[in-house]
Amino acid sequence: MIESSRIFLSVFAGFLYCAIWNGQGHAQNDAATRLAPKGELRAGLIASNPVLVTRGAVGQLGGVSVELARALAGKLGVPVRLIPYENPARYNESLGKDEWDVGLAARDPSRGEHLAFSEMFMEVDNGYVARPGLPLKTASEVDRAGIKVAVAQGSAPDGFLTRTLKNAEIVRVPGGLAPAREALAAGRADVFADNTNVAHQIAKDLPGATVLDGRFNVVQMSIAVPKHNAAALTIVDDFVRDAKRDGLIAQPSLARVSAVCILRLSVADSARRSRALGRVDGSARPLGAHCARQL
Repeated sequence: MIESSRIFLSVFAGFLYCAIWNGQGHAQNDAATRLAPKGELRAGLIASNPVLVTRGAVGQLGGVSVELARALAGKLGVPVRLIPYENPARYNESLGKDEWDVGLAARDPSRGEHLAFSEMFMEVDNGYVARPGLPLKTASEVDRAGIKVAVAQGSAPDGFLTRTLKNAEIVRVPGGLAPAREALAAGRADVFADNTNVAHQIAKDLPGATVLDGRFNVVQMSIAVPKHNAAALTIVDDFVRDAKRDGLIAQPSLARVSAVCILRLSVADSARRSRALGRVDGSARPLGAHCARQL
């Protein structure tokens, strides 16, 4: 009798395990079909934003957006295909053309006609870097007649400043560090507007350039899906929440990019691809190229 009960319990447990495993597999397959209907997760990236995307010595892509795209594809059980765009303008041109399944970039209202946005995974401070010799000291002094503000064409700062500047003139340049430096060095612009990480990189490379105190905006980074597939956004939101909980990315209230700290990518367990935010101080050696601070 006891032996029969053990056999029954073993068989029941086996059936229960199979039912749970099949249920999880079905849910994963359904999510993959909805979010990656072509059998791979195509991830759109803006390669000129070093806060989100980095390039290695031989051109390989890395950084926050790349790691998130790979983790999301892993959760769906499909391969990932990275689709980098050289600047925000080229990324904007891809909207509505079915070139990618998810886009990892700024939650920009000007893209809202074509995209639905997930919960944010990072906040980014936007500020100004000034050309050599400019007497301005703070971001609040920029919006005045005669000041030329360079922006990366099609970027979130472009959209925000186009809506909010009343007196200064906007000068649009291609995305990337080199066009911004050239605009300032040649005097075609008085300041360049971008995230503060980029601003400090430009100031480092251009003698006499200075980063103005303060910020003009805070941009939220999120994962977007084409608007016609907005129903799949629940899958992405679940992924972002799980990633925050599990430590893949920091809590959104703790992840704001600025110039004094760094997002440290710690590969303590390559299978888990764990990530953490850490301050830059005498005891912490930067492990990545991203600049962030905890609030």
